[in-house]
Amino acid sequence: MTQRSTDLPPLLALSAPSLTWDETSPHSDAFDDVYFSREDGRAETEHVFLGANHLPERFANWQHHRAFVIGETGFGTGLNMLCAWDCFEQHAQSTARLHLLSTEKFPLDRTSLERALSAWPSLAHYAQVLCAQWPEPVSGIHRLHLSDRVTLDLHFGDTTERLNLLDGQVDAWFLDGFAPAKNPAMWQPELFDAMAARSRPGATFATFTCAGVVKRGLKAAGFSWQKVPGFGRKREMLAGYIDTPPKDTRRQSTPWFMPPTVKPANHVVVIGAGMAGCSVAAALAKRGIKVTVIERDVPGAGGSGNRQGALYVKLAAETNNQSRFYLSGLLYSQRWLSQQAFTSPQETPLWQPCGVVQLALSDKEATRQQRFMARHPLPEAVVSAQSETLSELVGLPVTAGHGLFYPQAGWVRPKLLCKHLLQHANITLHHGEVANLQPHDSAWQVELASGETLTADHVVVANASLANRFEQTAALPLQQVRGQVSEMKLPEGVQGPQRVVCAGGYVSPPVEGVLTFGASFMPNNATSDVTTADHQRNIDELRQTLPEWVATLETAGVALSPDTLAGRAAVRAASPDKSPYAGPVPHADAWQQDYVALQKDASNVPDTQGEHHSGLWISTAHGSRGLSSAPLCAEVIASRLCDDPMPLELTLVDHLHPGRRIISALIRAQ
Repeated sequence: MTQRSTDLPPLLALSAPSLTWDETSPHSDAFDDVYFSREDGRAETEHVFLGANHLPERFANWQHHRAFVIGETGFGTGLNMLCAWDCFEQHAQSTARLHLLSTEKFPLDRTSLERALSAWPSLAHYAQVLCAQWPEPVSGIHRLHLSDRVTLDLHFGDTTERLNLLDGQVDAWFLDGFAPAKNPAMWQPELFDAMAARSRPGATFATFTCAGVVKRGLKAAGFSWQKVPGFGRKREMLAGYIDTPPKDTRRQSTPWFMPPTVKPANHVVVIGAGMAGCSVAAALAKRGIKVTVIERDVPGAGGSGNRQGALYVKLAAETNNQSRFYLSGLLYSQRWLSQQAFTSPQETPLWQPCGVVQLALSDKEATRQQRFMARHPLPEAVVSAQSETLSELVGLPVTAGHGLFYPQAGWVRPKLLCKHLLQHANITLHHGEVANLQPHDSAWQVELASGETLTADHVVVANASLANRFEQTAALPLQQVRGQVSEMKLPEGVQGPQRVVCAGGYVSPPVEGVLTFGASFMPNNATSDVTTADHQRNIDELRQTLPEWVATLETAGVALSPDTLAGRAAVRAASPDKSPYAGPVPHADAWQQDYVALQKDASNVPDTQGEHHSGLWISTAHGSRGLSSAPLCAEVIASRLCDDPMPLELTLVDHLHPGRRIISALIRAQ
């Protein structure tokens, strides 16, 4: 079967390149070519890519609300991107933002990256920030926040394939990579077509080469080019632009997912101060937008109010879009949390990357885990299969024979994290309960139960299981799920697990001598009273997960019974397909009318773009995995609202779209 441009390729761990070094200068053994000029690689970058794209002048004159976007074909050592970042810092106004995106099929390992970039002491600060966040070599998009104003998206995989999956547009291209004679597989017509399709009108490009295949490919794709003076011994190079990029046709078969036109945002109201709402508020505030967060209780109430929350995912043995999203979310949250973490020794850490062990307590689960590992050759730094070493990893006796280990996962203080995220000059916390949302004069009026009214350009609904209580969101199905955690004070000298242990439930390393475990899972239950029955369920689950350790506790005189436990219960929200809703709110009545033909024939797709409630967004249905999903969903919403490139492939952005259930309901009606 032919792969469509929007189909996701297999989930892979990418291979590091084989290198030969001349001190700090790497040479690719596979392509027999250098990564940068040994004469003066930085000067070459500044001449070829910065100068020929007129970046100093364009940065200085940038007035748009959105970020200036640079796209690159081949990240290599990152020299071009760091030079662009430095140029931006020197020339751009303080309100401007820069978004860098670069593809790479053979990413360097961190040690090699540090060695290569050490050749440029003047870029040492930028290199340190990049290397500290350098992701594992997993195919997909890895978003790095280099500063409050500069974002880098690393698209790991084949360049053309990655650009065909990109949901975003580029202002200036760095057409780089190993020379066409050395790497002819990259310099194909499909590459130039993909660049054209992802360009904004008037987007420029620059490249070091004048090869005929490049000139012909660029012209055929719609670019105008000219020869300009090259750098050093290269007499000439190419630079140019594209006036009218081709129309993006990738959503012709799913026109309902076509993104709405977005108006500028000066003030955004976010409803809800849990993980979903606070992460959205932080993502918008970082982009210079004034945000008012409305919360009826306190930040980190509801499902975000537990003492500890586990950062982990359970990935499907068979690759699907949900698993792809959650893996991207997990990897993003790991980097994001590390940036959020307090650095002062006097302050309480927000999270602990202690690792997560996912036990297989049955033969069926062991087989599933083995099948997952066989079909997903991910780096060991992301996940690995474990057997004999499980007890050593956990720090307690483990009877299960198989498990998966996520070394970079761990546990979070969600309530403290929510409070921390709101400590931004652009964020105001407003106590109250939203009673109604009304569009008014291209804005929104947010009516509170107290009678007070707030006005905003955009509204983000992020109040968990209450998110579909408004007229505009009522068509989005949500399931209320009660969950209760149990807490037990450990006796002096009794050690708990040193990593988060997951099976049917989870148990975290003790904090200040208190062990947190659970959580019960009660669908279609909206009660939040702590119950003896749920405590007993959590005890039973703990016995099944770590039976020998529980027996040791009881031998030591610990009375493990519901009467001795403290705890907390809250209601989470889930969608029918267990993926979050993140994106613009669809106009449900219009969708049901415009796409009614799907009820009779799912292949009869009308040529009608999906209608949305302008300026209304939603982030909810995060269930019990909100720490892995909410921060990345916040980036999805903030990126779309600010017209930035998206942090996920187009296919996964559509997978999260809040209107997907409306379409599936119409099709199921057949």
